Amino acid sequence: MRHPGTWMTIWDDRILEHIRADEGGRVGELTDKENIRVTNTHVSRRCKKLAEHGLLRDLGNGVYVITDEGEAYLDGEYDAESGAYMNAGEQDESADSGTEKTNG
Repeated sequence: MRHPGTWMTIWDDRILEHIRADEGGRVGELTDKENIRVTNTHVSRRCKKLAEHGLLRDLGNGVYVITDEGEAYLDGEYDAESGAYMNAGEQDESADSGTEKTNG
């Protein structure tokens, strides 16, 4: 299950999915996709917002690539609202307890 931010719209998931599938994307190409039915201006704004929140990286000239955080979000492993990986605290605790056993 994905964990979107309150700042996200329905188009953000579709944009991220296409950019991941295509290993990058140009705003103009994204608006040509069948299931993205908004203007270039809207897609551009959404890509900028996704980049501000670390889910995309802006390469310039309207070209974006997905970040590790964007990949993790699509896989349900990243909370876009808090900007944190899911279960990160549990992973840290496991690592700490493993260290204690080794050193103890």
